[in-house]
Amino acid sequence: MTQSNTVTVQILDKEYCIACPADERSNLQNAARYLDGKMREIRSGGKVIGADRVAVMAALNITHDLLHKQQHLDKQATVTRDHVRDLLGRVDNALQDDNDGRGA
Repeated sequence: MTQSNTVTVQILDKEYCIACPADERSNLQNAARYLDGKMREIRSGGKVIGADRVAVMAALNITHDLLHKQQHLDKQATVTRDHVRDLLGRVDNALQDDNDGRGA
């Protein structure tokens, strides 16, 4: 069983102590750095004021990027699946043609 430790991260100059399994510490720190960077980009743009609004905008942007990438991966998986089906069909046809040639 993994032990839970407290990790301190800084986001927009505020410290947050978060319980986290030891084996996820690095991932949490990377996520916090990424979020901090996104929030700083939004804040420096000057169009959004207030930490809460900056956080919501960052969350929306990150979620949008994630969903966009997931859609792209889904499309790639569909194309790959269709390609594999096509190749299997060709192999089946070639094997059938070979078997038909032997029986004639």
